[in-house]
Amino acid sequence: MKTLTVAEVAKLSGVSIRTLHHYDQIGLLRPAFTGHNRYRHYGQEQLLRLQQILLHRELGIPLSDIAAILDAPDFDRLAALRRQRERLNQEAKRYARLVRTIDRTIASIEGECVMKNEDLYKGVSPDKQAEYEAWLVEQYGGDMPERIALSRGRYEKLSEAEKLELNRELHDMEQGLAEGLRRGVPMGSPTLDPLLNRHRMWVSQMWGRPCPPEAYAGLADLYLQHPNFVARYETIEPGFAQYLSGSMKLHAKRRG
Repeated sequence: MKTLTVAEVAKLSGVSIRTLHHYDQIGLLRPAFTGHNRYRHYGQEQLLRLQQILLHRELGIPLSDIAAILDAPDFDRLAALRRQRERLNQEAKRYARLVRTIDRTIASIEGECVMKNEDLYKGVSPDKQAEYEAWLVEQYGGDMPERIALSRGRYEKLSEAEKLELNRELHDMEQGLAEGLRRGVPMGSPTLDPLLNRHRMWVSQMWGRPCPPEAYAGLADLYLQHPNFVARYETIEPGFAQYLSGSMKLHAKRRG
């Protein structure tokens, strides 16, 4: 195949030219050659390597580890693709179960059906929750393990009706804020304050303690830092993760 310029690879892959330049600078993705005009040119091998970089990023692997994986003497691209396919296939099945659980919960809340208590948690992975809690401890340390245990203990003491009501309340707030995004309401608009006030009170209830503005702003940062939160919010509405986080931080700033 003919080689592609960096601009053509950027357009083809959706990766910015600046990012491709960065990958070259750190040795993660070298071009096939650089012309006399200093233009980078990429061949089939580089395109396949870029695909591996992006797939590993989708699976949450940091750039510093990806280079070591791809440059290992025993790296087998075909075997890696098969492993990635299997992992993503399992995730797709899990998300499909979660979507069905959410749909049934919405129908139950709206009175269209009766949902069994044991069906509330189908598709929710204990491993994912454990992974998230470990991530919180790693990021914030201190008394985070005790705070997680306290929050989990409070939630587990709730009746199934109380848990369902909490989930319904969160669903209503998130949908209301997502509607603001759909209608083009700016993140800093005071019209979002009633929903954000409700959301901050909901967080306080889950934490079992007040959620002051600075803590609410910190939670907004956390939402964007963890891929599971981002993935969840993006299923509500594309761009909602950034919109929610930005709205929370501006709301906290007005309240601070």
